[in-house]
Amino acid sequence: VQLVESGGGLVQSGGSLRVSCVFSGLDDYAIAWFRQAPGAEREYVSCISGKDGSTYEGDSAKGRFTISKDNEKNTVLLQMISLKPEDTAVYFCAAGPFCKYSRSSYDYWGQGTQVTVSS
Repeated sequence: VQLVESGGGLVQSGGSLRVSCVFSGLDDYAIAWFRQAPGAEREYVSCISGKDGSTYEGDSAKGRFTISKDNEKNTVLLQMISLKPEDTAVYFCAAGPFCKYSRSSYDYWGQGTQVTVSS
């Protein structure tokens, strides 16, 4: 079982970025994105069901972030637009049986990728 994030970086306010999570050994698992800013709790962003592809956005994602999945490449993408400095965080992907807002519901985690939005 493995989750590996990539695609983070530095972007200007208002810009776009796409982060990726390549997973293995996790067929039918829900894959979620969380983020954690310095000194803050890890926050739910979005999730895609492994069973039917349904998506569940958190408040921080609504209207700006889109989660999608490429089953052939075992990759979950998080496309982010209209980025703001407050989106600066380490973005983690996680896998669990179902999409849930609570991070304790996820069994496996990646190491994270840093996203920094400059003002």
